Amino acid sequence: MVNKIEDNRSEDQLLRLLNETIARKASDLHLSAGHPPYFRQQGHLAPATDWPEQDADTLAGLAQTLALRTHAKVPPEVGSLDGGLSADDGTRFRFNVFRRSGAYSIALRRLEERIRSLPELGLPSELYQLADHSHGLVLIAGPTGSGKSTTLATLIDRINQTRSGHIITIEDPIEYLHTSNQSLVDQREVGLDTLNFNEAIVAAMRQDPDVILVGEIRDLNTIRTAITAAETGHLVFATVHAGDCVGSIDRVVSVFQPEEQTAIRRQLAMVLRAVVAQKLIMGDGPQILKALKEQSEDPLAARSKYVLVSELMKVTNPVANLISQSKDSHIYSIIETSRSDGMYTADECLAQLLRTGQISERTAKGLARNAQLVVSRASRLRPSRMQLDDPAERQL
Repeated sequence: MVNKIEDNRSEDQLLRLLNETIARKASDLHLSAGHPPYFRQQGHLAPATDWPEQDADTLAGLAQTLALRTHAKVPPEVGSLDGGLSADDGTRFRFNVFRRSGAYSIALRRLEERIRSLPELGLPSELYQLADHSHGLVLIAGPTGSGKSTTLATLIDRINQTRSGHIITIEDPIEYLHTSNQSLVDQREVGLDTLNFNEAIVAAMRQDPDVILVGEIRDLNTIRTAITAAETGHLVFATVHAGDCVGSIDRVVSVFQPEEQTAIRRQLAMVLRAVVAQKLIMGDGPQILKALKEQSEDPLAARSKYVLVSELMKVTNPVANLISQSKDSHIYSIIETSRSDGMYTADECLAQLLRTGQISERTAKGLARNAQLVVSRASRLRPSRMQLDDPAERQL
């Protein structure tokens, strides 16, 4: 009976904290033993002086309440635990429970209340064409926290709004909720609805899917099964941890034993349709400061400081030949010279961001593969479909 009362108290406390985050129009909430709640508002993280300090027992109860929403059911003794939940009004949050000096700490990130368009994310609208493929593999690459899940959600939403079919998503955790529209959408969470990514992909191929989203491919079996699904007539979207488009190929191939890599490269050359590589950087250009002032009442204005640097590689015949021949180092030059095919490099994206006043020249040079070329391009670029009329719309 005591435990039940404590559980109810923790649940009530959690809901109050979520509602407070929404009321304060905060983007993030941090809970740590010995401190009051910290809210991030308009980019600034500060303690809530009107809230009491959270003791270790309170944090342990909150950690247990959150863990019950995951496959683990108990908070971690070592390491961390990810999950997602909704507040009373349906606002979605992503959370991470982790250990700190023997006690629990919790970080919650408020997710977007709507799925944004590609231009709003800072990506060219041409990328919607990736949702038009009938089959094959599309990879979204980038480091942790680079917005890969957000980009995937936008592409899946595009399919859901424009095509009839069956979409199965396999996620850990589920972040964005999709309501079936033109398509039937079934979302499965690893640990709750399925044992692991690989098992879910195998099962998905028996569930009459048209589109399969795989939250992350990182182990050999999952990669192999995802490639097989793409080979057998399904459109597969997946994320991979890699720094750029070319590196994504090596990341996938390197998981396999040397004697298998030649065959895997041939398979990839046939099924891979495109790779989008992206990363978030802090915008420090004049347009960012202007946009922040204009968006001061935006609940998620804190993220306006960030801009997206991306590049796109489409697997045309020349690119496919280089993949199968293990000549990845030559692919970048094809991307550079294939703007007519819709491809573009991260350097071209940096030049656009510099030209539109979203990043400084110093930042552009620091991130560029060829700094001098980026600055030169920025000075002579004309508006293109990749460049939006309102630079503020290219922010995350």
